[in-house]
Amino acid sequence: MNKLLFSLTSLALMACGTGKQAPIDREALVGRNNPQVTAFDSLSSLSVGNGEFAFTVDATGLQTFPEQYKQGVPLGTQSQWGWHEFANPDKYTHDETLKEYDFGRGKKELYSTQFNEAGRQKEAANWFRVNPHRLHLGVVGFELQDGATPAQFTEVSQTLDLWKGVIKSRFTLDGVPYNVQTSCHPQHDMIAARVESKAHTGINFRFPYPTGGHSDNACNWQENDKHSTTIVSQDDRSAVLKRQLDATTYYVTIRWEGKAALAEKSENYFVLTPSDDVFAFTCAFTPDAPSTETATAEQTQHAVADYWTAFWKNGAAVDFSQCTDVRAKELERRVVLSQYLLAIQCAGSVPPQETGLTYNSWFGKFHLEMIWWHQAQFALWNRGELLDRTLGWYEQVEPVAREIAKRQGFDGVRWMKMTDPSGTEAPSKVGSFLIWQQPHFIYLAELLYRANPSPEMIQKYNRLVQETAEFMYSFATYDELEGRFVLKGAIPAQETLRAAETINPPFELSYWHFAMQTAQKWRERAGEKRNLQWDEMIDKLSPLAYNDDRLYLAAETATDTYKDIRFTSDHMAVLGSVGILPINKLIREDYMKNTLHWIWDNWNWGKTWGWDYPMTAMNAARLGEPEKAVGALLMDKRTNTYLVNGHNYQDGRLRVYLPGNGGLLTAVAMMCAGWDGCETVNPGFPKDGTWNVRWEGLKPMP
Repeated sequence: MNKLLFSLTSLALMACGTGKQAPIDREALVGRNNPQVTAFDSLSSLSVGNGEFAFTVDATGLQTFPEQYKQGVPLGTQSQWGWHEFANPDKYTHDETLKEYDFGRGKKELYSTQFNEAGRQKEAANWFRVNPHRLHLGVVGFELQDGATPAQFTEVSQTLDLWKGVIKSRFTLDGVPYNVQTSCHPQHDMIAARVESKAHTGINFRFPYPTGGHSDNACNWQENDKHSTTIVSQDDRSAVLKRQLDATTYYVTIRWEGKAALAEKSENYFVLTPSDDVFAFTCAFTPDAPSTETATAEQTQHAVADYWTAFWKNGAAVDFSQCTDVRAKELERRVVLSQYLLAIQCAGSVPPQETGLTYNSWFGKFHLEMIWWHQAQFALWNRGELLDRTLGWYEQVEPVAREIAKRQGFDGVRWMKMTDPSGTEAPSKVGSFLIWQQPHFIYLAELLYRANPSPEMIQKYNRLVQETAEFMYSFATYDELEGRFVLKGAIPAQETLRAAETINPPFELSYWHFAMQTAQKWRERAGEKRNLQWDEMIDKLSPLAYNDDRLYLAAETATDTYKDIRFTSDHMAVLGSVGILPINKLIREDYMKNTLHWIWDNWNWGKTWGWDYPMTAMNAARLGEPEKAVGALLMDKRTNTYLVNGHNYQDGRLRVYLPGNGGLLTAVAMMCAGWDGCETVNPGFPKDGTWNVRWEGLKPMP
């Protein structure tokens, strides 16, 4: 018996990652999950990047076949700064997108929305939805003979070396072998490529006009007369190109090693032709002036290798190699690839769009209700600096958020839903009425403080934490008859519900409770007194509504939640009330378990999104159902598909969906490291002996 107890204790310590386990071999962990590509496949493109900029390639290691990939994972070149606006000759103003609504709060509220009726307001709303839009900065690929196709390539072998941040591509074309290495500088928006081939194939640089499309690769190749690319300087080792698209200007600086010649083939189309068997070049994209970065391709590769080695060594790590459950290998692959993808696509100076820096969705704009899904994981995986890099953007757009709250008659700041770096609110018949993006700022600031509990962190974020909470308090309505605070006049996270008829959606209630409590903690940390009005609201928030079967409703007003498919499709946001958030006095654990079980057995899973699976997993873990937690993460559904490159595929429109990747990492961190007050080892994994999960460096959730 003593031996058995000793063995179980040792296993627990190893699994928890806090005992004297052998260090995880991180290079082996990462290396065994390197993506391998052996054929041209539009869903298997690979990317390099640095959080501010990303470059996606086909099996040639460059962007040789963008047309063949545009309906897959497109070959994008995108940045956080690269935006464009079409002309506005009719001088539409944002005020023209506003419409009055009455949600029973004793006032009229102005929302930036879409219009069904023809006229100037509809045209203005459409213009502000499309503008600004994110740019494809330029295609860089091999210059092949006209009519060349991927079918002509043989012996294709491509690997993304995650540990060193380089894509290595080998193939044969017309009997001639090629060896290509592609990387992205960690501090500059610059790619580096090294090509070995006796074919001396040229490298083309082609520049599109934007499409302004909702979801596409942002490449309009039919409008060459609307933009220009000019050589502003050139010598025998470099050239600077100036791009002009209406009022938008940016620069492309190309530097090469060895003998080569750059020539303009046609409008917005240049070809760099080498004369040597080994040829290397860099290509930098900059918004205001030509790049002054002179690092060679080799020097860039060294800098890239140093950066990525440090990234993998210094962050957290989770090793599934000692698990015997057959699903563990796939879960490890998803976890490793998601860390890489989120670091290159979602760790910039502004929040990320849902498709990152790969291609445009929602015109390239980002959604603030998604920032938690993209970036909460950074703080939990010991990479808080990547979250901190983005969160400072809120300070820049505070005046816009304050004006939104003011025009609607609320205090504080109301964070916009769909926006761009300027903070301009994109008109939307759904997005403008969401509120669950509001407490995200408080939650993310709290994660940063927990990772670095310092006076500097309080000083940096406390003011906006308080302003965010001011809005939340003023948004809640006090029902004097029933002596409670209610939430109404909003579209909840489950977007199938309507603002005018929805009262007390469960996730938002639970989130208000958590965020207002957290804002009070920040007041105390800053040496301020608690706000007594906030304490009253926390104490009197409405509990979650339930039906006769003890199942929580999609809203207090959604009494047909379990009869109407409209309420059992889209996000099962009720599960976010416990999981994303700690359980609170508004919720009964047994009723929430009932709700989880019903959803598991009956939900319309074909109408879900990628982050619904980690949300379900976190709910199950908190409720002591680890089998369901693992089962949710690996549920065999279309929107829970992870491609060879690690991207979370949704459908034909969203072939990339990074909130799913971020949610996965957040869920796994919680399933390993637990949450405040949790004393169970690896609480999100079954205790049947098949999930010996080892981890290092993870932080617990609140």
